[in-house]
Amino acid sequence: MNKTVRIALVALLCVGAAACSKKQEVKPQAQAPETTQETQQPSGPAKYTPADLDTDACLRQRVVYFDFDKDEVKPEFQQIMQCHAKYLQDRPTAQIRLEGNTDERGTREYNLGLGERRGNAVSSALQANGGSASQLSVISYGKEKPVCRQHNEDCWSKNRRVEIVYTAQ
Repeated sequence: MNKTVRIALVALLCVGAAACSKKQEVKPQAQAPETTQETQQPSGPAKYTPADLDTDACLRQRVVYFDFDKDEVKPEFQQIMQCHAKYLQDRPTAQIRLEGNTDERGTREYNLGLGERRGNAVSSALQANGGSASQLSVISYGKEKPVCRQHNEDCWSKNRRVEIVYTAQ
């Protein structure tokens, strides 16, 4: 039994060492290609600057889309939440306005409420990733500011969104 425990410990140490060596291999590559930078930067030691708002691929993504009648941030937007939250951490004077929007279906009152809930969901996601509530404000435009005016699902899906607007960098 003692020998079995030793073998198990050695196996675990080998697996742990292999995992650590893989992580060390990834870090040097994270500085070369642009696509790897955007996935590594939020957790890396480098601090964002205002210039990164225009040059960093992740920070340039400032629209979060929602499913019909939903106000939950989809998993595919978590990376964007991490990038913008890190920017807020790195730039304490930065301010973001979260503009909630809906498609044309539903009453004006319902859509204003839904747009606000969507904005609050993005605000919560940013805070969960380290952003400060004092740097965030939420406004709902409901169905008043569509980006697409056709009457079909493809168009409506473009209008169900929260736009991330930097009011101070």
